[in-house]
Amino acid sequence: MERKTGYVWHEQYAWHDTGTHAGIYPSGGFVQPYHNFESPESKARFAGLVEVSGLLDRLVRLPARQVETEDLLRVHTSGHVERIREQSVTGGDAGDGFSPFGRGGYDLARLAAGGTLAAAEAVMDGTVDNAYALVRPPGHHAEPDQGRGYCLFANVPVAIEALRAAGKLERVAIFDYDVHHGNGAQKIYWEDPDVLTISVHQDRLFPVDLGMADERGAGAGAGTNINVPLPAGSGDGAYWSVVEEVAGPAIRAFQPELIMVSSGFDPSAFDPLGRMSVTSDGFRGIADRLLALADEVCEGRIVFSHEGGYSAVHVPFCGLAVLESLSGIRTGVEDPFNISVGQSPTRELSPWQRETIEHSAELARALGMLVD
Repeated sequence: MERKTGYVWHEQYAWHDTGTHAGIYPSGGFVQPYHNFESPESKARFAGLVEVSGLLDRLVRLPARQVETEDLLRVHTSGHVERIREQSVTGGDAGDGFSPFGRGGYDLARLAAGGTLAAAEAVMDGTVDNAYALVRPPGHHAEPDQGRGYCLFANVPVAIEALRAAGKLERVAIFDYDVHHGNGAQKIYWEDPDVLTISVHQDRLFPVDLGMADERGAGAGAGTNINVPLPAGSGDGAYWSVVEEVAGPAIRAFQPELIMVSSGFDPSAFDPLGRMSVTSDGFRGIADRLLALADEVCEGRIVFSHEGGYSAVHVPFCGLAVLESLSGIRTGVEDPFNISVGQSPTRELSPWQRETIEHSAELARALGMLVD
């Protein structure tokens, strides 16, 4: 079924400057200048394939705008917002020493959060059926008082809180399939009973001390945080099983008005920062399942906001597969990398991966967060 899918991309997202780091480490000494893992390449090439495939002409272009300072302050401390603003004069770091940004980074980060907000507004007001915000810098590691893991501001929570402040939204579920734990949303909504946060990620990858299955929220929010820390090597079957056996039952029980997806393509089999084995068809399958879930519980309202994914050659095909799922339009573009991983045995769900998934499901069920 063809759907009206909103799409956000702004050329300035590719202008976010992360310097001449060699992957993670600043250049200098024995570290030869290169470029950061979080570079424009994967996102700009994704946007390029959307256009060249012809799909762009059948999507609804949604203009991005910068969020206001008051939008940021619903999520972040004034100290953090001001530090990013001040450093933007010359460039700086978001807070953890590994998240550099160049001049004007404050405005670009506000544009990323604004792109996510524009997508969510369009879905909530019925302008589109669903939406994908291809934004940069990413946001799912940003915490209230600091940026982290390449993220300056928490794009998804900033969008959610703007909608809640405007009276357009009360209950929302966040599903994060980036290979790294969604620590930002977990910390922001730790005690909030009206936001369900679900993160499926590689076990103890980043941050290494967060994302365990027994981290379930506290106070009024007890039970509304679900982590599924999959073992390295997990592929399509494991991720599909998480949606079917954990996210699906939890979201049905929670009954949100909107599903927000933190869409990271670093579980890709070709990603340099993860050790997972998801194919482009695997990401398509995740999107198919989430879309069906949104149809069931919240009239199809679902928004994907782009996060990580550092394989410049594979991300475009993974992203296009997700957009094809959301729009119901097949472009005819085939992923050439399937010749390498399309028949890999790592695509199948293994017994040890199932044990992890079942453990997370049992913990959530014990707190009444799953319905079978």
